[in-house]
Amino acid sequence: MGTLILAVTSLFLYSVGTALQALHFRGRVQSNLAITTLIGMLALTSHGLLIAQTVYHDGGFDLSFFKSSLLISWLIVFLLLGLNLRKPVQSLFLGVYPLAALTIILALITHTPSRLVSEQSYGMLSHIALSVTAYSLFTLAAIQAILLYFQNRQLKHNYNSLLVRNLPPLQTMESLLFEMVWAGVVLLVLAIVTGALFIEDLFAQDLAHKTIFSLLSLLVFVALLIGRYTQGWRGMTASRWTLAGCILLMLAFYGSKFVLELVFHRGG
Repeated sequence: MGTLILAVTSLFLYSVGTALQALHFRGRVQSNLAITTLIGMLALTSHGLLIAQTVYHDGGFDLSFFKSSLLISWLIVFLLLGLNLRKPVQSLFLGVYPLAALTIILALITHTPSRLVSEQSYGMLSHIALSVTAYSLFTLAAIQAILLYFQNRQLKHNYNSLLVRNLPPLQTMESLLFEMVWAGVVLLVLAIVTGALFIEDLFAQDLAHKTIFSLLSLLVFVALLIGRYTQGWRGMTASRWTLAGCILLMLAFYGSKFVLELVFHRGG
């Protein structure tokens, strides 16, 4: 199946999914887990086939700026569909589906130097898999933190707002956020450990920026968890710390890629 057909199919399905979630959010249609899951799985399938045609080639994986974004957005959708089967996270689709559609568009209309990782580099691939999964989970946590932040504001100023009526109770939202942060911290620690084992020099010129910002983000998330259980941090405080950690992690993951590929046009 052609790349363009797969891209258009994925964009169409993500648009349908977003529209249905928006109608549900506004109270126009009833939520239906089966339909939500079906549309998501179909979009995930076409998105995955698109990745197979654009990211994997020449015996390796092209993890350049926009190609890696395409892979990460697929994993974010995959994680959210799984979480949605047992957790009240349906509102996150309103942020995740448009994000996935945007990465598809950017991957098709832009060109950056390839950054190939050989499929034989098992140690490096395990590090990348853990890193990408951690980043995907923290992206979901960031969207959850944004919703929690605005939910707190609305509860103080407009208790009967559309946002308050559609989101789960505040305590549930906070519990979900900290479950995501806990899981993300475990994966991020494992990613850093595998990086130390399989990358020759984590503080080499091209990697120092990524390593430092990854460690800083880990410290922020650990501080958040300590504050949660010792000081009872919650609500807006938890949202701000989560977003701060996610911004640092985004700088770690994308900062060096942006400079090397989009500024200096260097592959690898």
